[in-house]
Amino acid sequence: MSASFFSVIVCSVDTWKFAQTSACYARLLAGTPFEIIGIHDALSLAEGYNRGLRQCRGDIVIFSHDDVLFLDRGFAHKIGERMQNWDLLGFAGSSRIVNPPRWFAAGWPHLHGAVCHWSRLQSNMLTFNIYGMNGWPVSGDIQTLDGLCLIARRDTAAATGFDDDTFDGWHLYDSDFSFAASLAGYKVGVCCDMPYIHASASIQTTENPYVSDAYLKYTERFIAKYRAEKIPECAPKPTPGVCIDVHDHLALMRLWNEIIFRRTTFTTTRRQTTRDSMPIDFHIL
Repeated sequence: MSASFFSVIVCSVDTWKFAQTSACYARLLAGTPFEIIGIHDALSLAEGYNRGLRQCRGDIVIFSHDDVLFLDRGFAHKIGERMQNWDLLGFAGSSRIVNPPRWFAAGWPHLHGAVCHWSRLQSNMLTFNIYGMNGWPVSGDIQTLDGLCLIARRDTAAATGFDDDTFDGWHLYDSDFSFAASLAGYKVGVCCDMPYIHASASIQTTENPYVSDAYLKYTERFIAKYRAEKIPECAPKPTPGVCIDVHDHLALMRLWNEIIFRRTTFTTTRRQTTRDSMPIDFHIL
């Protein structure tokens, strides 16, 4: 069987971030055929990704933010194998869409995967948020994914497309793309076993982007588009994941394993059973 050809599409207006992200993917994909396509003048993430999709040659397409750093040296091998059985993969998401359509608003037992955040507001610490799983190394039956990195078979991506008419800004393009793929019957999953760090713009400030006028506008558009699906309201206080503070990437990689994920899933289940919605925080020195 021939090696998969990977196309990495990154929308970025930051030269430094694009260089870092490109170098990371070049290391991850070394030894396999790949290309990196930079879109530096996107009108929206949906428009930029559609443009990159039209240009790319790969049979596996990676739609990536420019602030994600993957640490798993087996990235290319794992993704190449998994895309034989999955149509769309992400790294955090939920098995239930809710209103508002933020994947993490679905709460227990619908959250899957993990996100490790770095913030300049606490630059000496990594925050490892584990949400749970229904399978290892991939959680299945996913309806919506976080857009930090979306990996699709090219035929799936082409058939689904990003709705750049409805989502002509920077919000909910990912929820729309993954939910549309799920509704179309594609097999959508969350990879739980691949460590990464995300320096998301949303946590580089004390402002809450999810109450902004722009976000609320695209929430209304999302709900209107999928009105026939009768999307339920999210719980008033959805059960969050488990939060672990770590000081370096080596500690993160030691903690990112199946045992920790299973324990977290069990702990979250117990918290829900006892109606305790407070987050659990661990501090690893």
